[in-house]
Amino acid sequence: MSLHNHADFRSVLWVLIAVTLVAIQYSDPSWVIYLSPISCYLAIACGTISHNHNHRATFKSPRWNHAFGHILTLFYGYPTLMWVPTHNLNHHQFVNRPGDATATWRYTNKHSIWVVLSYPFVSGYFQSFPIREYIEKVKTRKPKLYARIRFQYVVWMGGYIGLGVLAAVLYHNQQTGLGLYLWFFSVILPAILSSTVIMFFNFIQHIHTDAWSEHDHSRNFTGWWFNFLFFNNGYHTAHHDHPGMHWSELPRAHAAIAATIDPQLNEGNLFWFVFRQYVLAPLFPALGTHQIGPVPGEGYKPKTPQADLPEPTAEFVGRDA
Repeated sequence: MSLHNHADFRSVLWVLIAVTLVAIQYSDPSWVIYLSPISCYLAIACGTISHNHNHRATFKSPRWNHAFGHILTLFYGYPTLMWVPTHNLNHHQFVNRPGDATATWRYTNKHSIWVVLSYPFVSGYFQSFPIREYIEKVKTRKPKLYARIRFQYVVWMGGYIGLGVLAAVLYHNQQTGLGLYLWFFSVILPAILSSTVIMFFNFIQHIHTDAWSEHDHSRNFTGWWFNFLFFNNGYHTAHHDHPGMHWSELPRAHAAIAATIDPQLNEGNLFWFVFRQYVLAPLFPALGTHQIGPVPGEGYKPKTPQADLPEPTAEFVGRDA
């Protein structure tokens, strides 16, 4: 179980705590009301851990990495191997420009509560296309990887079904609906929030940024508490500049380029940003975000045509599938 980086002891610890809390709730449903909110946080944190694990494998052993990815799948809410086509090979190549399945401006470039609430549905739909294309290619070219993908989908669906059946078997005689209550609030709600909030993070980190800029393509959240809780996910510019860099090294990488980033894109507090954008900005528009540079989808062309961009390499996207 040797780790590539000692900082990932905390990643593994967070996952073990997440598993333990689910076990406690299954052993005594009276704990659900207290532990479900913590499980929701831990599931979202597992979403960022799965992102980091996707770029830089956590363990030195491929077998442990595969097992870790399968466990993370149940907390993230979707097979973690699908980070490769949607994130490594797509988002990191296009970075909110035309071609990005997770583009924030697809139907509108407005930044309102209604747009952000609909974004996970839109983004999820368009991410399904590179996922299907990737699986079809892997099916014929990499049969071992295809077998892993199939197995992880079985783990994903079978895990939720199995945990639902287990909850029903344990508590069906005790109280009507208790098993469903336990299953939903300890497992399903955290998983739904994990994948949804991860997409929300992507939205606020790219909306109204300059997709064609060297350093203004992402919004950063530099507060210590957010980056502690979510494994330095706030240092998004540095991550895009160095996709394969370990998450523990991102604060130093951000500090090296912070002065070159538009000050509007370095936010100190996520909660203040959310409150300002979605509560105050509708009343006082000047407090909201404003487009920096051209809107990516309105015909602006970079000096190098998009069609001529190089194919992503393992070094560019991070960990190879």
